[in-house]
Amino acid sequence: MDGIILTPLKQIHHLKGNVYHGMKKSDNGFYGFGEAYFSTIYKDDIKGWKKHTKMVLNLVVVSGEIEFVAYNEEEDRFFSIILSHDNYQRLTVLPNIWLAFRGVKSNSMLLNVASLEHDPSEAISKNLEEIHYAW
Repeated sequence: MDGIILTPLKQIHHLKGNVYHGMKKSDNGFYGFGEAYFSTIYKDDIKGWKKHTKMVLNLVVVSGEIEFVAYNEEEDRFFSIILSHDNYQRLTVLPNIWLAFRGVKSNSMLLNVASLEHDPSEAISKNLEEIHYAW
């Protein structure tokens, strides 16, 4: 789907603790750095819908399991993926794509490496019922 980049990420296994890559400035999907933050979500809870008009999101699940659903309004098309340590990838969401996500396992956490600092004036939100998706 246009507006979505999925990047497999490297995991380095070590007896004393593993290393999980997140993002390098040379990676496809890096459009600058504004801020990085963590967000948690509980099992079966859904956050969304939100569409950024300028910001690029780079989402990595650092614990648990999260289902992401993106909606491209121009194409009238959905993209869905469940990310976790077993499916360790970075989801890059370009501007003007609607996004919502659901906790699949309890106490899941994601990291967002955003291209811009948070600015509430560049994002649009909708209630879950306004975009019809069968969760």
